[in-house]
Amino acid sequence: MNAPLRPLLGWPLLPLPDAHGQLDWPDLARGVRESIRVILSTRPGEQLMRAEFGGGLDRLLHEPNTVATRRRIRDLVRESLDRWERRILLDAVEVWEVPEQPGQVRVEIAYRLARTGAPAAMNITVQLEGRP
Repeated sequence: MNAPLRPLLGWPLLPLPDAHGQLDWPDLARGVRESIRVILSTRPGEQLMRAEFGGGLDRLLHEPNTVATRRRIRDLVRESLDRWERRILLDAVEVWEVPEQPGQVRVEIAYRLARTGAPAAMNITVQLEGRP
């Protein structure tokens, strides 16, 4: 009797072969989006051999949802992406309160791919403590 196959463990961001043995490499746009998510969610000191890598948005988890905190998030996102994601030209980073969710903020990132100039945007939600 054959045991069900378990998913293979792999290094993050590396593709696994599909049923036909083909690798599904991400295109430039998808690779950049994935990289932005990794940068912003990685705590500095978390990666071996790259102690400074990451944005560390989780450090703001218990901060109050104030204008000052939203500015810190905006500045942290800008600095992290300027430093770690050279494939983009950052156009804007906006941080907004989420209506009806006092403990969340929405980060809107507008950028262009440096190689092609194609505009792109993405949003992430950051969980904070709430209103002071």
